[in-house]
Amino acid sequence: MKIRANGIDIEVEDTGGQGTPVLLVMGLGMQLIAWPPAMVNSLVDAGYRVIRLDNRDIGLSQHFDALGTPNLLWASFKHRVGMAIRPPYSLQDMAQDAIGVLDALGIDSAHVVGASMGGMIAQRMALGHPQRVRSLTSIMSTSGATGLPGPQSHVLRALFSRPMSQDEAAIVAHYVRFFGVIGSPAFPVDDALLRERIRAGIARSYHPQGTSRQMLAIAADTTRAQALTQLRCPTLVLHGKADPLVPFACAQDTARRIPGAQLVGIDGMGHDLAPGVVDALLPHMHAFLHTHSPALQHEPA
Repeated sequence: MKIRANGIDIEVEDTGGQGTPVLLVMGLGMQLIAWPPAMVNSLVDAGYRVIRLDNRDIGLSQHFDALGTPNLLWASFKHRVGMAIRPPYSLQDMAQDAIGVLDALGIDSAHVVGASMGGMIAQRMALGHPQRVRSLTSIMSTSGATGLPGPQSHVLRALFSRPMSQDEAAIVAHYVRFFGVIGSPAFPVDDALLRERIRAGIARSYHPQGTSRQMLAIAADTTRAQALTQLRCPTLVLHGKADPLVPFACAQDTARRIPGAQLVGIDGMGHDLAPGVVDALLPHMHAFLHTHSPALQHEPA
């Protein structure tokens, strides 16, 4: 369903019900359908009201093509040398979108779970609106601090590469290669399942220009790391020890900066939510969310 939030149209899937709300915020260029059904269903079965959204400029949410397509190579150079980057919109704007979704749904506060860029947005939500975030779960994300290790050169090449053409077969092949580079070595994904998920995303919405603008929002967010020391909400940091895109040191830095944060490293997990990864993450998520959901603490596990 389409919701008017923060003055723009945001696509939302809401399981409804009276359970404690859990808001799932997806990463760079990824749509709400990228949240694995096994994860969503597991949370619903545990009694939570699960809300997913397409971030602005992606999926069925409002696109911002009128703002132009950025030159990522030039922006990357500016980022490396410390020059200011002026994005079409910021991670704070995207965090405000998510808060607007909670407003529109009449939700006072929610557990917020963010993956990759979604973790950065979730951090911004907690910083800007601490009373609205019951807990923060940051999955395969980062504080954004300067000096942290980044992707290796072959991962960067994959990130900045483009499909050979705009027909579906070429786009699918491109993303199969990309996920092969950033995926989890200990939790391989069945090729047929991966292709099916990619095709479903393309059929729903294919909008790479939005991904480029989101990348600028990430690069421009240079003050988040210092601000994280101000957070006081319960925080769980989940990260793969084999993540080639956002190295594990980024999770260690995030957990170090947030007072009381719990860090869990998953051996053999890369930068994806493969079925085996979901199986590894869910016990930690359930234990953490249960602890910080008073209404659930006296119900059967």
